[in-house]
Amino acid sequence: MDIHQILQKLPHRYPFLLVDRVLEIEHGKRIVALKNVSINEPYFVGHFPQRPVMPGVLMIEALAQAAALLSFDAMGASPDDKTIYYFAGIDAARFKRPVEPGDQLMLHVTLERMRAGLFKYKGRGMVGGELAVEAELMCTMRSFA
Repeated sequence: MDIHQILQKLPHRYPFLLVDRVLEIEHGKRIVALKNVSINEPYFVGHFPQRPVMPGVLMIEALAQAAALLSFDAMGASPDDKTIYYFAGIDAARFKRPVEPGDQLMLHVTLERMRAGLFKYKGRGMVGGELAVEAELMCTMRSFA
């Protein structure tokens, strides 16, 4: 899935779109996506000027965006203007190594459970084969008028 297909599925836009490409997707089971981390990211100006590091909360958000793409695929659905995808919970988040400009953050997300509009995932972010971040995510899709 290239950036044009991702833009059709996710409502996020620059500077908050954190998935550049989907490399693999196994219907209803797992996804492998990619975030290219560039020095041009706006958060690096202040986090941290002397040693730029991707904020942990944005690594979690990148995993969640990959999870949203997996959910749309699992349901065979596309988003519309009256549906939004929300975090419902984040558990066991751990940060194992810094993610810096020039890194490729590989996003590995597996769908553990999907029931009554609630999705549970396990996510891992890897850089060069090393674990950078891991978390259990719960998300839900809600319709609004």
